[in-house]
Amino acid sequence: ASLKKLAVDYLHPEVGVTSTDGAAFGRNYFNRASAPDVEDSELAEERAAILAEVASLKKLAVDYLHPEVGVTSVDGAAFGRNYFNRASAPDVEDSELAEERAAILAEVASLKKLA
Repeated sequence: ASLKKLAVDYLHPEVGVTSTDGAAFGRNYFNRASAPDVEDSELAEERAAILAEVASLKKLAVDYLHPEVGVTSVDGAAFGRNYFNRASAPDVEDSELAEERAAILAEVASLKKLA
């Protein structure tokens, strides 16, 4: 009977321990409600570093997945100039369009000679 009781106690830890002796008592100093939360300083620093890295990775992921949001600059000294889309930029023609235009003009000139 005692072997069966030990087997049940071992296989079913969720049952818990019941005490029949009034003199047997104990106190758990780690899980009590009034215990102060103690955290190692190294773990706290590591947690802060990990959370900072996760936040920066999340920002990079959002920037990558949502290009429509655009880039915002908070530094007044940071500036750039777009030389391709500005109003004073010279019109650059694609080589395929230039070849097609030349072919069309040659065809128009030949038709003009025939007419």
